[in-house]
Amino acid sequence: MGQRADAPDERHRRPDGVSDETVAALGKLSEALECVERARGHLYSLHQLIGHADLMLDDAVQQFRAAGHQQLAERIATELVGRNVIAGRWTFQIVEDFDDGYHALFRELDRQARDELVGGRRHLYEAEMKERRRSQGRPGHEARPAADG
Repeated sequence: MGQRADAPDERHRRPDGVSDETVAALGKLSEALECVERARGHLYSLHQLIGHADLMLDDAVQQFRAAGHQQLAERIATELVGRNVIAGRWTFQIVEDFDDGYHALFRELDRQARDELVGGRRHLYEAEMKERRRSQGRPGHEARPAADG
């Protein structure tokens, strides 16, 4: 069966028999995963910022020594440079634990839900919202790129 020229592609249409409640639940799970992805980005920012700050401490220690503040320089060098940010962990270890644990499970369950309930389709909730909100037949409101025809 052919697709309407200005309709969503097959991968963005709900399969027969899938309820509104299921699409809404999948949409909420996807939205939650998007929040986790943003948090993951912030976690990587933390990782990079802390690493950069730790390297900048080398310059601070050197400058304090040059300014004659040996005791302060030594305390920074021995107590702060290279210190764990939480018990037993540098930020790379936090990132790895997050990626391998919580993040991996979240993604797995999101994929499982989509695979089991809608044949792996993604963003059905948003695709249906787009259909409700777009002005059909207007430039810039196409259902999909022309090349997908």
